[in-house]
Amino acid sequence: MANHKSAIKRARQSEDRRLRNRMTKTQVKNIVKSVRLAADEKSPETAATLKHAQSIIDKAAKKGTLHKRTAARKISRLSKLVKAQGS
Repeated sequence: MANHKSAIKRARQSEDRRLRNRMTKTQVKNIVKSVRLAADEKSPETAATLKHAQSIIDKAAKKGTLHKRTAARKISRLSKLVKAQGS
């Protein structure tokens, strides 16, 4: 455990960030899963779900939880999937 005042604060901040990042990553995983399920079922609201997913993934990248290229790759793959299911 940290002994110095600054190290204690740093540990507390790291824990807060870890929990925030974990929540965001879980949200990203869940929205990706919902887009994939909607695409498999050929649901009419697949495009809307994709748009919502894109927003969430972009926000996660903006916050630094996901790397920007990881976010771009996820969005690209989901878009490709939705486009293939639509035709």
